[in-house]
Amino acid sequence: MLTDIRCAVLDDYQGVALGLADWSRVRATSFREHFASRDDLVAAVRDCEIVVAMRERTLFPAEVFERLPNLRLLVTTGMSNASIDLEAARAHGVTVCGTGGGSASTVELTWALILGLARHLVSETTAMRTDGPWQSTVGADLHGRTLGLLGLGRIGSAVAAVGRAFGMEVLAWSQNLTLRRAFEHGARLAPGLDALLAGSDVVSVHLVLGDRTRGLVGERELALMKPTAYLVNTSRAAIVDQAALLRALRERRIAGAGLDVFEEEPLPAGHEFRTLPNVLATPHLGYVSEANYATFFREAAEDITAYLDGSPIRVLT
Repeated sequence: MLTDIRCAVLDDYQGVALGLADWSRVRATSFREHFASRDDLVAAVRDCEIVVAMRERTLFPAEVFERLPNLRLLVTTGMSNASIDLEAARAHGVTVCGTGGGSASTVELTWALILGLARHLVSETTAMRTDGPWQSTVGADLHGRTLGLLGLGRIGSAVAAVGRAFGMEVLAWSQNLTLRRAFEHGARLAPGLDALLAGSDVVSVHLVLGDRTRGLVGERELALMKPTAYLVNTSRAAIVDQAALLRALRERRIAGAGLDVFEEEPLPAGHEFRTLPNVLATPHLGYVSEANYATFFREAAEDITAYLDGSPIRVLT
């Protein structure tokens, strides 16, 4: 079906979006490279009526909406996106729609990071590839240790179930966590954030970023952790003070960190989180899985069809 309606699919790093859905209602173009500047973004999509944004990879503040007068529909993968100014979208007559998506992939990646840290997989596999020493580390046991969860929602509770399967004691805390919910998910409710940090061998972050959680774990809080403990963050970078975390890692005040989220993404070349030997870092892969991508792009195309038919679905604003 020939169409003059232009659609841009942003940040399609793997180049898979156009093969995962039916885009026949629009003239779709996929951009694999991230637009580092707003000028580059605007230049690339200024003629597009529809833009599909992958999670929070690209910012859409008021300034961008002002510079895209042709934009009428913005689709984000997932049903929330803190990088989109919904009020500005509404003011400029832009409909914003979302998609579904699952959390299992983030749970799985959380455990990949925990296990990778505990068994020193980076240094050991690097040694194997470079004919280095045969065994140079002693792995940390998880069985019998304490898993501390900041947040016991959909993802945190699933992480807790795996921790119990490994024979770990699960300790959990958040501002709203109740004793009943902790009990229902096999966790012990920590009396406070400090107690959780001081008592855990692995601390994993599963909170929503907001005013109450931004910078929640800072210099003082990191100092409470055991020197043998690991911090894992697959939620949002800003929940942990990044400068304080870098200092703690440099000075070996904690054993290491597993990080999938960063305040600037893509992470700049040469950044210390790329090079510190006690950091296992991945490029925000928590939601990047076959099942999630299939859902994201199929439902993005459904959103576009519904919008063009005059009955938008999964509307955020």
